[in-house]
Amino acid sequence: MQINQHARLSVAPMMDWTDRHCRFFHRLMSRDALLYTEMVTSAAVLNGDRDRLLAFNPAEHPVALQLGGADPAELARAVRVLRDYGYDEVNLNVGCPSDRVQSGCFGAVLMRQPDLVADCVRAMQGESDVDVTVKCRIGVDDQDPHEALPRFLEAMVGAGVTRVTIHARKAWLQGLSPKQNRDVPPLDYDLVHAMKRAFPQLHISLNGGIATLDEADAHLKAGLDGVMIGRAAYHTPADVLLQADRRIFGRDRRARTAEQVALEMLPYIEAHLQDGGRLNQITRHILGLFAGRPGARGWKRILSEGAHRDGAGPELVERALQEVTARAA
Repeated sequence: MQINQHARLSVAPMMDWTDRHCRFFHRLMSRDALLYTEMVTSAAVLNGDRDRLLAFNPAEHPVALQLGGADPAELARAVRVLRDYGYDEVNLNVGCPSDRVQSGCFGAVLMRQPDLVADCVRAMQGESDVDVTVKCRIGVDDQDPHEALPRFLEAMVGAGVTRVTIHARKAWLQGLSPKQNRDVPPLDYDLVHAMKRAFPQLHISLNGGIATLDEADAHLKAGLDGVMIGRAAYHTPADVLLQADRRIFGRDRRARTAEQVALEMLPYIEAHLQDGGRLNQITRHILGLFAGRPGARGWKRILSEGAHRDGAGPELVERALQEVTARAA
């Protein structure tokens, strides 16, 4: 399956959430969904602990790395480094409203500088052996999205971009926190659908506020090429990912159960502990596996209270799982 087809459903890059342990967990539930890393800055790629920041388990494929930056030459050098790690896509962040991002003059603030973004993309493409894509907002601050977004997309098409993910909210860089920027600005799905009609050559994925496969399927049937789900995929992963391969990708395969996924995490957990890791570095990502089911509260309580303790291991996960299976009996 080509990477564009995997992008029919993707899990959003989320700071401090979609690390390698989270992605391995999500991959157990869907073989086909495209997974994204949390954003890594180009400066961190060039100057930081590369293996800690960039290494991932081969089981995570297809997986895309999201880069943050605004210096074309620096981004190009970072992409040159990424080639050795084997990611399936490199994505440029033009959507994050975080204070940390604004202080570096990249992220959503770049919606005001489409020509600079185009220069960044061209520089990245010159060093990349995989797709270079862009994730953006519909606009920022006092911009009119109906003018700003098509102007931005025209610049991306001119730079040779073929795939864009659009978060259907404006970002308010002054007056709203990053958390508020995920909820307060109204969603404008109609505008994103209009952009697909205006730019039929672009593979356009929709992001923002989508919580169920029913919603995702409706947007796909209405003409969009892909849907990106964020918080719902993290907090209620079984509801979003366990049926995704059948419903979104048309795969004729039996889905794993949440119980099977929990058991399949145990060897991964054991290997992580043997490498000196801690249990809670993994279990914090799986707390929502049984959300909405009998026993979910016990599962979450046992892991939350015990996983940070010295010596905690896979047996704690097995004990938490008993809370679920006992309630299901």
